[in-house]
Amino acid sequence: MEERRSDIHGQPSWAFGNDQVEIAVTVLGGHMAPVTFYRETPAPVRPYYISPWQGEGVKTGLPVLDVLRGDFLCMPFGAANAYKGEDYPIHGESAGSAWSFEGLRKSGRITELRLGLETRARPGRITKRLQIADGQNVIYIRHDLAGYSGIMCLSHHAVIAVPEEPGSLRVSTAPTRKATVVPRDARTNTGNEYYFLEPGAEFTNLARVPTIWKHAPFADISTHPLPYGFMDLVCVYPKIQRTPAWTAVTAPKLGWLWFALRDPEVLPQTTFWMSNGGRHAAPWSGRNRCLGVEDGCAYYGSGLTESARKNALNREGIPTTLSLSPARPTWIMHIQGAVKIPKGFDRVKTVQFHPGALTFSSASGKKAEAAVNWDFLQSGEIGG
Repeated sequence: MEERRSDIHGQPSWAFGNDQVEIAVTVLGGHMAPVTFYRETPAPVRPYYISPWQGEGVKTGLPVLDVLRGDFLCMPFGAANAYKGEDYPIHGESAGSAWSFEGLRKSGRITELRLGLETRARPGRITKRLQIADGQNVIYIRHDLAGYSGIMCLSHHAVIAVPEEPGSLRVSTAPTRKATVVPRDARTNTGNEYYFLEPGAEFTNLARVPTIWKHAPFADISTHPLPYGFMDLVCVYPKIQRTPAWTAVTAPKLGWLWFALRDPEVLPQTTFWMSNGGRHAAPWSGRNRCLGVEDGCAYYGSGLTESARKNALNREGIPTTLSLSPARPTWIMHIQGAVKIPKGFDRVKTVQFHPGALTFSSASGKKAEAAVNWDFLQSGEIGG
């Protein structure tokens, strides 16, 4: 199919779809949003966040912020810094450079958009492949990394829109081996960013996370929105099991759940970026409400330099970088999708993996099923 671009929420984008899903991807940064699941139904599902400054002509000097929406690849993941002469912007060139159209095609029941990016800070090439299958509300994402040498930290950066109504979203994860509030250098609220979770604190339950407040020492971050005026980061690390690691965000009153799947040996970290009007510098200006669900391999969000050295995580056996070689391409696979849920489905408690399908079971005893070719996470291809 020929290349077609259009302006979508202030950014030149490619759009494609099938009978169930419609996807837009920005030229700048390859950010995936808006996305509509169940597109032909009376209640379509649009879970992804689009930053409120789109269409305002904002130029921050950081393209990743100018575009900010949906899901995108960060390589390297985290803060802007230099590593062995390689000068990286925040979240890497992949999140803020112009991607090239390489093709849009349909073969059988599979529709695929393919994009490419030649990187400069570290020479190499990334091929982005977004695939959807007829009859499924699922996106199969594969990034092929070719020509690279050395170690790298990276991450997906899915961002979910958070409604204002209390209790709108419920967050669940696969069983974890470690969970911590991201450490901070400054332990007091200063400048243009405010937080309320205790930096560096470890916890075992998203519903009971230590705070900086003596009068309210614990917070429930499994239910959103959180208190307005704060911006907090936590990271969780799943146990290694035979089945993929998963994260689910349930919207009970809206009747759907969003999920992400990955191989925890490749992407061992999920960073929850909980942004609730806590950033006051432009373009944030205290007006954003979103939940980042960022599956990656890194030392928190500190950047490549900190991820590459010995740190508290890799000393515990949790990888914070991947090793890349020009002798072999590296594939990073990720699955994101949506499922309609029955009334009374409150939050995901367990996920069962069947051949070509998932069953989500709620704490309230309800179930929801979805067709998902989750073996894609190992093969990089969608099966029959």
